Amino acid sequence: MLQRLAGITTFRDESMTKNVFFASKRLAVALAVLVASGQHQRAAVAADAATPRYAIAIHGGAGEWANLTPEKRAEMMADLEQALGAGRDVLAKGGSSLDAVEQAIRVLEDAPPFNAGRGATFTATGQHQLDASIMNGADRSAGAVAGAMTVKNPIALARRVMTDTKHVLIAGEGVDRFARESGVELVAPEYFWTDETRREFEKAKADAADSQQRKSTGDGKKVSVDLRPDHYGTVGCVALDTHGNLAAGTSTGGLSMKRFGRVGDSPIIGAGTYADNETCAISGTGVGELFIRNAVCYDVIARMRYGGAALAEAVAVQINERLPKETAGLIAVNGAGELVAEFNTAAMPRGFANSTGRFDVAIEPEPTPPAQEPAPAENSR
Repeated sequence: MLQRLAGITTFRDESMTKNVFFASKRLAVALAVLVASGQHQRAAVAADAATPRYAIAIHGGAGEWANLTPEKRAEMMADLEQALGAGRDVLAKGGSSLDAVEQAIRVLEDAPPFNAGRGATFTATGQHQLDASIMNGADRSAGAVAGAMTVKNPIALARRVMTDTKHVLIAGEGVDRFARESGVELVAPEYFWTDETRREFEKAKADAADSQQRKSTGDGKKVSVDLRPDHYGTVGCVALDTHGNLAAGTSTGGLSMKRFGRVGDSPIIGAGTYADNETCAISGTGVGELFIRNAVCYDVIARMRYGGAALAEAVAVQINERLPKETAGLIAVNGAGELVAEFNTAAMPRGFANSTGRFDVAIEPEPTPPAQEPAPAENSR
């Protein structure tokens, strides 16, 4: 009996030893798998962190854009793609956000469909006065010009103000003089007259004259003359480069039929343009006087810096709460590469690109996904 019990005990000990051995082996394999998985995840995270990240957004002015023919729409979309591609290529090659912003805006300034540079609108006296600004988020240096009349690309001159002078804003007669001294490309005033802007000017003059005559004859009829085109002037760009620096720029031909010397928000740092590496880079388009009174672009920065607001939230507050309907649009990017665009008008030509391969342009709002029908409740029995 004792021998049989001893044999059973020995068998059980051997069995337990084998079970422990195999369990230990399975545990070792599992641990090895977990370690390998962790190493793989850390390697993936490290590889992702080592991948240069960049992002860029552009806009071509908020408004109705209701009178676009199929040909004009195709031209505008092509211009947006060209501008976005120019800025994206700078960033993809490791270039600075400032270079990307300038190059993208130069393309838009050369494109007649937009109210900036070549397609700039006219003043009440039939002239052209162009404004622009650019800002470096790394050190918050900035440059701006207001009232340029012979500068082909005002954004380039704004950057010269930032890099070649101790000033931020140069306006009036000093702009074209500074342009001649800086060696930027100059053009004759006729360069800014396109067939479309000439037609707009002639119609605006006729409407203004008709309104004045009605007043002088005292026929008692109230006349409301809308001297604005169906979109607000301004093109803009914001960018994040692979070095982690942000930049923003804005350029405009101004308000149609504006008084000679009027300056809007585009060359006003904090109103129409701002960039700060700690928060975001932002460019606006809309009714300039509203942007100036509300310090719109800086208010986005302040909400993020002092209130801890997310980028999308800070931008949405401006468009949906602080500014009236049909008056404004904003684009912005932060240091994480998050791109945001908001507008309270019918449309805003815009484009987005980044280091993940995104590249798209649009004019109207993105379609809202249809609401999903709630799933029918199961019958309980």
